[in-house]
Amino acid sequence: MKLDLNIQPLNSWIKATKEPLLIAGPCSAETEDQLVATAHLLANTGRVTALRAGIWKPRTRPGEFEGIGSIGLEWLKRAKAETGLPTTVEVATGKHVEEALKAGVDILWVGARSTVNPFTVQEIADALKGADVPVMVKNPVNPDLSLWIGALERINNAGITKLAAIHRGFSSYEKTAFRNEPMWDIAIHLKTLAPNLPIICDPSHISGNRELIGYVSQKALDLDMQGLMIESHIDPSVAWTDAKQQVTPSALADIIDRLTLRKPDTRDAEVNDKLTELRNNIDKIDDLIIQKMAERMKIAEQIGNYKKDNNITILQVNRWDEILNKRVNYGKALNLHPDFTEKLLELIHGESIRKQTEIMNQDIAGAAEDKVTTHA
Repeated sequence: MKLDLNIQPLNSWIKATKEPLLIAGPCSAETEDQLVATAHLLANTGRVTALRAGIWKPRTRPGEFEGIGSIGLEWLKRAKAETGLPTTVEVATGKHVEEALKAGVDILWVGARSTVNPFTVQEIADALKGADVPVMVKNPVNPDLSLWIGALERINNAGITKLAAIHRGFSSYEKTAFRNEPMWDIAIHLKTLAPNLPIICDPSHISGNRELIGYVSQKALDLDMQGLMIESHIDPSVAWTDAKQQVTPSALADIIDRLTLRKPDTRDAEVNDKLTELRNNIDKIDDLIIQKMAERMKIAEQIGNYKKDNNITILQVNRWDEILNKRVNYGKALNLHPDFTEKLLELIHGESIRKQTEIMNQDIAGAAEDKVTTHA
């Protein structure tokens, strides 16, 4: 089911002279000189679409630098006046919205820590009513697509039609190379539900270190995201916040120059014909997979009935371990990634368990239904 969002095209509210669309600037506005000097260097690259800077910083623990505050808005005004770059800041309260709009900030964004709280998002949405300003919404800290969608809907319901999403990755207990796990499938799902919604990637927060920014940026563009938001500081080594994930303006330009831009489609008839042929082959195989899944579930139902008649538990751990090990190894031999095979098997096994549980509990469900009917 598609999302019913009233959205203006991205190019109607943000003018990008070069691809990809690039929003860049320091994680935090620290001093007026630091912000303005960084803005000039970014503007001189000729690649930056808009200047970002954190004015109010929601920190994990008290005592950490929580942003320079409202005075930073005046610095942004100066940076914009001197460089011509539109400005964008994060807002986390209704008061932030009012101050940012009064200071002439061109684009607002809702941060991950705000998106996770519907009360906070609604406060921001209420403050935005009647305003004609673009708003970008970061995904929530935790991997919850519904929260992300809900935040976008609340902002859209406030009359904001210049709307975009920012994919900045998700928190995970597992330690990996990333600060925040990309979980690209969630962003892809959002894109599927809202094809007209621009999605901008934040490689800085996904990476957590500057070495991975180029890799994540390329991946985002390959997935047809509309732009990038990358943190850039005149001297990252002395940055007050998130020093490891910021790059100098010159390093940023180098990262962008190395990216490969690919088109979502082509007008080449020969290429389209070949793609159509290959996609038709995939469709045939997908149909067979669905058919075989249905046949497998029929057998699972038969097993459920047999277990019920013979008073056998639904789950036999040894049998599941045997299936998992054997099939993962088989998939690996066929060049399928073990993680993919394991997740696929878990989905199939979960559906088999559901069907067998349904069969096992038919008598209980029937008795409960009869009881309800009797009392009615």
